Amino acid sequence: MKPLAPHLSYFLRERLPRERDASRHTCDAYADALRLWVVFAARRHRIPPSAIDVEHLEPSTVLAFLDHLESDRGNSARSRNARLVALKSFARFLEYRDPSCLEQTRRILAIPTKRTDERLVAHLSPEETRALLDAPSASTRDGLRDRAMLHVAFAAGLRVSELVGLVIDDVSYQPHPAIRVRGKGRRERLLPLWKETGRTLRAWLAVRGHSPCSEVFTNTRDQPLTRSGFQYILSKHVAAASTVQPSLKAKRVSPHVLRHTCAVHTLQATKDIRKVALWLGHANQQTTEIYLRVDPSEKLDAIESRLPPQLRRGRFRAPDKLLDMLRPKRS
Repeated sequence: MKPLAPHLSYFLRERLPRERDASRHTCDAYADALRLWVVFAARRHRIPPSAIDVEHLEPSTVLAFLDHLESDRGNSARSRNARLVALKSFARFLEYRDPSCLEQTRRILAIPTKRTDERLVAHLSPEETRALLDAPSASTRDGLRDRAMLHVAFAAGLRVSELVGLVIDDVSYQPHPAIRVRGKGRRERLLPLWKETGRTLRAWLAVRGHSPCSEVFTNTRDQPLTRSGFQYILSKHVAAASTVQPSLKAKRVSPHVLRHTCAVHTLQATKDIRKVALWLGHANQQTTEIYLRVDPSEKLDAIESRLPPQLRRGRFRAPDKLLDMLRPKRS
Protein backbone atom coordinates (compact mmCIF):
# COMPACT_ATOMS: atom_id res chain seq x y z
CA MET A 1 0.00 0.00 0.00
CA LYS A 2 1.40 3.38 -1.01
CA PRO A 3 0.33 6.46 0.99
CA LEU A 4 -1.30 9.17 -1.09
CA ALA A 5 -0.40 12.07 1.22
CA PRO A 6 3.21 12.60 -0.04
CA HIS A 7 2.01 12.75 -3.64
CA LEU A 8 -0.77 15.23 -2.77
CA SER A 9 1.66 17.39 -0.81
CA TYR A 10 4.18 17.55 -3.66
CA PHE A 11 1.46 18.19 -6.24
CA LEU A 12 -0.04 21.14 -4.34
CA ARG A 13 3.19 22.66 -2.98
CA GLU A 14 5.66 22.05 -5.80
CA ARG A 15 4.04 20.83 -9.00
CA LEU A 16 1.33 23.47 -9.36
CA PRO A 17 2.91 26.66 -7.97
CA ARG A 18 6.58 26.07 -8.87
CA GLU A 19 6.83 23.71 -11.81
CA ARG A 20 3.67 24.80 -13.64
CA ASP A 21 3.59 28.36 -12.25
CA ALA A 22 -0.18 28.07 -11.73
CA SER A 23 -2.05 31.05 -10.33
CA ARG A 24 -3.06 31.21 -6.68
CA HIS A 25 -6.70 30.86 -7.71
CA THR A 26 -5.95 27.64 -9.62
CA CYS A 27 -3.96 26.23 -6.70
CA ASP A 28 -6.78 27.03 -4.27
CA ALA A 29 -9.44 25.52 -6.56
CA TYR A 30 -7.45 22.30 -7.06
CA ALA A 31 -6.72 22.04 -3.34
CA ASP A 32 -10.40 22.46 -2.52
CA ALA A 33 -11.44 19.77 -5.03
CA LEU A 34 -8.84 17.31 -3.73
CA ARG A 35 -9.80 18.05 -0.12
CA LEU A 36 -13.44 17.23 -0.89
CA TRP A 37 -12.40 13.97 -2.56
CA VAL A 38 -10.15 12.96 0.36
CA VAL A 39 -12.98 13.57 2.86
CA PHE A 40 -15.40 11.57 0.70
CA ALA A 41 -12.97 8.68 0.12
CA ALA A 42 -12.12 8.46 3.83
CA ARG A 43 -15.78 8.29 4.73
CA ARG A 44 -16.50 5.76 1.98
CA HIS A 45 -13.70 3.41 3.08
CA ARG A 46 -14.15 4.16 6.81
CA ILE A 47 -10.56 5.17 7.39
CA PRO A 48 -8.92 8.44 8.54
CA PRO A 49 -7.91 10.79 5.69
CA SER A 50 -4.21 10.34 6.45
CA ALA A 51 -4.57 6.60 5.83
CA ILE A 52 -5.74 6.94 2.22
CA ASP A 53 -3.50 5.07 -0.23
CA VAL A 54 -2.89 5.42 -3.95
CA GLU A 55 -5.07 2.34 -4.48
CA HIS A 56 -8.08 4.25 -3.12
CA LEU A 57 -7.87 6.63 -6.10
CA GLU A 58 -9.95 4.30 -8.24
CA PRO A 59 -12.57 5.06 -10.91
CA SER A 60 -15.47 3.71 -8.85
CA THR A 61 -14.64 6.04 -5.95
CA VAL A 62 -14.18 8.98 -8.30
CA LEU A 63 -17.54 8.31 -9.99
CA ALA A 64 -19.25 7.97 -6.61
CA PHE A 65 -17.63 11.24 -5.54
CA LEU A 66 -18.94 13.03 -8.65
CA ASP A 67 -22.46 11.75 -7.95
CA HIS A 68 -22.09 12.90 -4.33
CA LEU A 69 -21.22 16.42 -5.49
CA GLU A 70 -24.45 16.74 -7.48
CA SER A 71 -26.89 14.78 -5.33
CA ASP A 72 -25.72 15.57 -1.79
CA ARG A 73 -23.86 18.87 -2.09
CA GLY A 74 -26.13 20.31 -4.78
CA ASN A 75 -23.27 21.30 -7.09
CA SER A 76 -24.03 22.14 -10.69
CA ALA A 77 -22.69 20.11 -13.60
CA ARG A 78 -20.11 22.83 -14.24
CA SER A 79 -18.77 22.58 -10.67
CA ARG A 80 -18.74 18.80 -11.01
CA ASN A 81 -16.70 19.06 -14.22
CA ALA A 82 -14.27 21.57 -12.68
CA ARG A 83 -13.51 19.22 -9.79
CA LEU A 84 -13.11 16.32 -12.20
CA VAL A 85 -10.49 18.40 -14.04
CA ALA A 86 -8.55 18.78 -10.77
CA LEU A 87 -8.67 15.02 -10.15
CA LYS A 88 -7.53 14.30 -13.72
CA SER A 89 -4.65 16.75 -13.38
CA PHE A 90 -3.52 14.98 -10.23
CA ALA A 91 -3.91 11.58 -11.97
CA ARG A 92 -1.62 12.72 -14.83
CA PHE A 93 0.95 13.86 -12.30
CA LEU A 94 0.66 10.57 -10.42
CA GLU A 95 1.25 8.37 -13.45
CA TYR A 96 4.61 10.02 -14.10
CA ARG A 97 5.58 10.04 -10.43
CA ASP A 98 4.57 6.40 -9.94
CA PRO A 99 4.38 4.54 -13.30
CA SER A 100 3.10 1.39 -11.58
CA CYS A 101 -0.37 2.97 -11.31
CA LEU A 102 -0.52 3.83 -15.03
CA GLU A 103 -3.52 1.58 -15.75
CA GLN A 104 -5.38 2.98 -12.74
CA THR A 105 -4.84 6.60 -13.75
CA ARG A 106 -5.70 5.91 -17.40
CA ARG A 107 -9.15 4.72 -16.31
CA ILE A 108 -9.67 7.91 -14.33
CA LEU A 109 -8.60 10.05 -17.31
CA ALA A 110 -11.22 8.23 -19.41
CA ILE A 111 -14.09 9.48 -17.23
CA PRO A 112 -16.05 11.91 -19.46
CA THR A 113 -17.21 15.34 -18.41
CA LYS A 114 -20.93 15.91 -18.17
CA ARG A 115 -22.65 17.98 -20.84
CA THR A 116 -24.04 21.24 -19.54
CA ASP A 117 -26.74 23.62 -20.72
CA GLU A 118 -25.44 26.58 -22.71
CA ARG A 119 -27.60 29.29 -21.22
CA LEU A 120 -27.50 32.93 -22.20
CA VAL A 121 -25.02 34.87 -20.11
CA ALA A 122 -26.53 37.21 -17.53
CA HIS A 123 -25.80 40.91 -17.97
CA LEU A 124 -27.13 44.30 -16.92
CA SER A 125 -28.90 46.90 -19.01
CA PRO A 126 -27.34 50.38 -19.37
CA GLU A 127 -29.85 51.78 -16.85
CA GLU A 128 -29.07 49.05 -14.32
CA THR A 129 -25.34 49.54 -14.83
CA ARG A 130 -25.57 53.28 -14.23
CA ALA A 131 -27.63 52.77 -11.07
CA LEU A 132 -25.05 50.30 -9.73
CA LEU A 133 -22.07 52.53 -10.51
CA ASP A 134 -23.78 55.48 -8.80
CA ALA A 135 -24.72 53.47 -5.69
CA PRO A 136 -21.48 54.02 -3.67
CA SER A 137 -21.28 57.35 -1.88
CA ALA A 138 -18.48 59.67 -2.95
CA SER A 139 -18.39 61.36 0.47
CA THR A 140 -16.67 58.53 2.35
CA ARG A 141 -13.36 56.70 1.98
CA ASP A 142 -14.98 53.31 1.50
CA GLY A 143 -17.45 54.84 -0.95
CA LEU A 144 -14.62 56.20 -3.11
CA ARG A 145 -12.93 52.81 -3.08
CA ASP A 146 -16.16 50.96 -3.95
CA ARG A 147 -16.99 53.39 -6.74
CA ALA A 148 -13.52 53.01 -8.24
CA MET A 149 -13.69 49.22 -7.99
CA LEU A 150 -17.07 48.99 -9.70
CA HIS A 151 -16.03 51.41 -12.44
CA VAL A 152 -12.78 49.56 -13.18
CA ALA A 153 -14.42 46.12 -13.02
CA PHE A 154 -17.09 47.15 -15.52
CA ALA A 155 -15.05 49.40 -17.84
CA ALA A 156 -12.19 46.92 -18.19
CA GLY A 157 -14.31 43.74 -18.01
CA LEU A 158 -11.99 42.27 -15.39
CA ARG A 159 -12.21 38.89 -13.76
CA VAL A 160 -12.48 39.25 -9.99
CA SER A 161 -8.98 37.77 -9.57
CA GLU A 162 -7.63 40.38 -11.99
CA LEU A 163 -9.38 43.17 -10.10
CA VAL A 164 -8.17 42.28 -6.60
CA GLY A 165 -4.70 41.50 -8.00
CA LEU A 166 -4.29 44.94 -9.60
CA VAL A 167 -1.22 46.70 -8.17
CA ILE A 168 -0.21 50.36 -8.05
CA ASP A 169 2.45 49.96 -10.74
CA ASP A 170 -0.21 48.66 -13.15
CA VAL A 171 -1.98 52.05 -13.21
CA SER A 172 -0.82 54.85 -15.52
CA TYR A 173 -2.32 58.21 -16.49
CA GLN A 174 -0.05 59.33 -19.32
CA PRO A 175 -0.87 59.86 -22.11
CA HIS A 176 -4.31 58.61 -21.01
CA PRO A 177 -5.68 56.53 -18.10
CA ALA A 178 -4.85 52.86 -18.57
CA ILE A 179 -4.21 49.70 -16.56
CA ARG A 180 -2.01 46.69 -17.20
CA VAL A 181 -3.89 43.48 -16.48
CA ARG A 182 -2.24 40.15 -15.71
CA GLY A 183 -4.88 37.76 -16.99
CA LYS A 184 -5.58 34.07 -17.14
CA GLY A 185 -2.76 31.92 -18.45
CA ARG A 186 -0.20 34.63 -17.54
CA ARG A 187 -1.29 36.75 -20.50
CA GLU A 188 -0.94 40.50 -20.04
CA ARG A 189 -3.01 43.16 -21.76
CA LEU A 190 -3.06 46.96 -21.59
CA LEU A 191 -6.52 48.50 -21.38
CA PRO A 192 -7.40 52.19 -21.69
CA LEU A 193 -10.02 53.60 -19.32
CA TRP A 194 -12.77 56.15 -19.76
CA LYS A 195 -11.94 59.57 -18.35
CA GLU A 196 -14.71 59.12 -15.79
CA THR A 197 -13.23 55.79 -14.68
CA GLY A 198 -9.78 57.38 -14.51
CA ARG A 199 -11.13 60.16 -12.30
CA THR A 200 -12.79 57.75 -9.88
CA LEU A 201 -9.60 55.67 -9.68
CA ARG A 202 -7.46 58.76 -9.11
CA ALA A 203 -9.85 59.96 -6.37
CA TRP A 204 -9.50 56.63 -4.55
CA LEU A 205 -5.70 56.56 -4.83
CA ALA A 206 -5.57 60.10 -3.43
CA VAL A 207 -7.28 59.03 -0.19
CA ARG A 208 -5.75 55.54 -0.08
CA GLY A 209 -2.43 56.92 1.06
CA HIS A 210 0.66 54.84 1.67
CA SER A 211 0.00 51.21 2.43
CA PRO A 212 2.37 48.30 3.10
CA CYS A 213 0.69 46.26 0.36
CA SER A 214 1.04 47.05 -3.33
CA GLU A 215 -2.53 46.17 -4.36
CA VAL A 216 -4.72 49.05 -5.51
CA PHE A 217 -7.80 48.03 -3.55
CA THR A 218 -7.40 47.35 0.18
CA ASN A 219 -9.76 46.65 3.04
CA THR A 220 -10.16 48.62 6.28
CA ARG A 221 -7.05 46.90 7.73
CA ASP A 222 -4.88 48.00 4.78
CA GLN A 223 -4.69 44.42 3.53
CA PRO A 224 -5.37 43.29 -0.05
CA LEU A 225 -9.06 42.91 -0.77
CA THR A 226 -10.17 39.32 -1.27
CA ARG A 227 -12.55 37.83 -3.83
CA SER A 228 -15.19 37.25 -1.18
CA GLY A 229 -14.69 40.81 0.07
CA PHE A 230 -15.49 42.24 -3.35
CA GLN A 231 -18.51 39.94 -3.64
CA TYR A 232 -19.83 41.30 -0.33
CA ILE A 233 -19.28 44.91 -1.44
CA LEU A 234 -20.97 44.26 -4.78
CA SER A 235 -24.01 42.64 -3.14
CA LYS A 236 -24.38 45.59 -0.80
CA HIS A 237 -24.42 48.13 -3.61
CA VAL A 238 -26.71 46.00 -5.78
CA ALA A 239 -29.25 46.08 -2.95
CA ALA A 240 -28.92 49.87 -2.77
CA ALA A 241 -29.18 50.29 -6.54
CA SER A 242 -32.32 48.11 -6.69
CA THR A 243 -34.26 50.91 -5.01
CA VAL A 244 -33.53 53.04 -8.10
CA GLN A 245 -33.80 50.21 -10.63
CA PRO A 246 -36.29 47.61 -9.27
CA SER A 247 -35.38 45.20 -12.09
CA LEU A 248 -32.11 44.47 -10.23
CA LYS A 249 -34.08 42.66 -7.53
CA ALA A 250 -34.81 39.81 -9.94
CA LYS A 251 -31.17 39.40 -11.00
CA ARG A 252 -28.31 37.60 -9.31
CA VAL A 253 -25.41 40.00 -9.84
CA SER A 254 -22.03 38.36 -9.34
CA PRO A 255 -18.61 39.89 -10.12
CA HIS A 256 -18.57 37.96 -13.41
CA VAL A 257 -21.88 39.56 -14.43
CA LEU A 258 -20.01 42.89 -14.62
CA ARG A 259 -17.55 41.25 -17.02
CA HIS A 260 -20.42 39.89 -19.13
CA THR A 261 -22.04 43.34 -19.12
CA CYS A 262 -18.84 44.95 -20.38
CA ALA A 263 -18.59 42.35 -23.16
CA VAL A 264 -22.20 42.78 -24.32
CA HIS A 265 -21.99 46.57 -24.32
CA THR A 266 -18.67 46.47 -26.21
CA LEU A 267 -20.11 44.11 -28.81
CA GLN A 268 -23.17 46.30 -29.32
CA ALA A 269 -20.94 49.37 -29.75
CA THR A 270 -18.27 47.90 -32.03
CA LYS A 271 -20.08 45.01 -33.82
CA ASP A 272 -16.67 43.29 -33.80
CA ILE A 273 -16.25 40.05 -31.85
CA ARG A 274 -12.47 40.24 -32.25
CA LYS A 275 -12.26 43.48 -30.30
CA VAL A 276 -14.35 41.95 -27.53
CA ALA A 277 -11.98 38.96 -27.36
CA LEU A 278 -8.95 41.27 -27.15
CA TRP A 279 -10.61 43.40 -24.48
CA LEU A 280 -11.50 40.43 -22.30
CA GLY A 281 -8.17 38.66 -22.82
CA HIS A 282 -9.63 35.49 -24.34
CA ALA A 283 -7.05 33.14 -25.83
CA ASN A 284 -9.66 31.55 -28.10
CA GLN A 285 -12.21 33.62 -29.98
CA GLN A 286 -14.71 30.78 -29.71
CA THR A 287 -15.00 31.61 -26.00
CA THR A 288 -16.19 35.10 -26.94
CA GLU A 289 -18.90 33.82 -29.28
CA ILE A 290 -21.27 33.24 -26.34
CA TYR A 291 -21.99 36.98 -26.45
CA LEU A 292 -23.24 36.74 -30.03
CA ARG A 293 -26.20 34.73 -28.74
CA VAL A 294 -27.06 37.50 -26.26
CA ASP A 295 -26.89 40.47 -28.64
CA PRO A 296 -30.16 40.65 -30.61
CA SER A 297 -28.82 43.25 -33.04
CA GLU A 298 -26.78 40.54 -34.80
CA LYS A 299 -29.99 38.57 -35.46
CA LEU A 300 -31.87 41.70 -36.53
CA ASP A 301 -29.25 42.38 -39.19
CA ALA A 302 -29.70 38.82 -40.44
CA ILE A 303 -33.47 38.94 -40.58
CA GLU A 304 -33.49 42.35 -42.27
CA SER A 305 -31.26 41.01 -45.04
CA ARG A 306 -33.71 38.22 -45.87
CA LEU A 307 -37.14 38.31 -47.44
CA PRO A 308 -39.97 36.44 -45.75
CA PRO A 309 -41.65 33.68 -47.84
CA GLN A 310 -44.77 34.78 -49.70
CA LEU A 311 -47.86 33.16 -48.23
CA ARG A 312 -50.96 32.45 -50.33
CA ARG A 313 -53.73 34.78 -49.24
CA GLY A 314 -56.99 33.33 -48.08
CA ARG A 315 -60.16 34.35 -46.26
CA PHE A 316 -61.44 32.73 -43.10
CA ARG A 317 -65.16 31.93 -42.94
CA ALA A 318 -66.76 31.04 -39.66
CA PRO A 319 -68.65 27.70 -39.78
CA ASP A 320 -72.42 27.82 -39.86
CA LYS A 321 -73.70 27.26 -36.33
CA LEU A 322 -76.63 25.08 -37.47
CA LEU A 323 -74.47 22.80 -39.64
CA ASP A 324 -71.90 22.61 -36.89
CA MET A 325 -74.57 21.47 -34.43
CA LEU A 326 -75.91 18.79 -36.86
CA ARG A 327 -72.46 17.21 -37.40
CA PRO A 328 -72.13 13.79 -35.76
CA LYS A 329 -70.03 13.93 -32.62
CA ARG A 330 -67.03 11.62 -32.49
CA SER A 331 -66.70 9.59 -29.33
